[in-house]
Amino acid sequence: MKNAAALSGHQPTAAPAAGGAPRGVRRAEPESTAADLSTRDRVTQLLLERGATTAAQLGTALGLSPAAIRRHLDAMLADGDVVAREQAVRGSRGRGRPAKVFLLTDAARVRCGTHHYDNIATAALRWIASNGGADAVEAFAADQVAALEDRCRAAMEDAGTDPLARAEALAGALTAEGYAANASTIASGGQLCQHHCPVAHVAAEFPQLCEAETAVISRLVGTHVQRLATIAHGDGVCTTHIPGQPRTKSGNTVTTVRTDR
Repeated sequence: MKNAAALSGHQPTAAPAAGGAPRGVRRAEPESTAADLSTRDRVTQLLLERGATTAAQLGTALGLSPAAIRRHLDAMLADGDVVAREQAVRGSRGRGRPAKVFLLTDAARVRCGTHHYDNIATAALRWIASNGGADAVEAFAADQVAALEDRCRAAMEDAGTDPLARAEALAGALTAEGYAANASTIASGGQLCQHHCPVAHVAAEFPQLCEAETAVISRLVGTHVQRLATIAHGDGVCTTHIPGQPRTKSGNTVTTVRTDR
């Protein structure tokens, strides 16, 4: 039977040592392959089902050698998918260091789909819409952003009255809230961009959430604004245009304009 080197078209320069690379040839570090990723998915599933588990237990369950399971766990540690802790021992502990156990991080659990907060929120809003109508959904959305508005207003206390300066201060306040926002000046005024939306999946079905947030932006910057794009509707970023003009006497005006239609 041909060996692996012959099958791949590469002939060894020396006879390989038992279980290793040819003598005098340094084995290259393996890159991640589809098989590696598939194995890590299996490791993830086991940790999801079993909780804290040792490397030896994982290796046995997956039929992997200690070196192989360690390689996968090291990669998952580096990616932030697992954490390692000392194994809790009940009663008297024997000699030697306690074994380490591995657990999934919160971020890895979210990617596994074990948290269904978006589904619950969407179901709740559907119930509100069914039992209270559109006005109830709008009232709920306004109530949800009220606390955010209060916190941002406090953070913008020293921003002055210029809408563009206030937009810059608002971007900083929103970034502190996890929205990854920034503001910039453009020819027609200013632009506020939010690169993250914590309710994007829910707002895709209930745009009232976006409209309530846009109204908050309008009140906080002190002029009417135009929402040009939203992550909830498939855009890469939530973009709000802030015209370079003062507030009208009649109060805030909120205009939502889609640019992808």
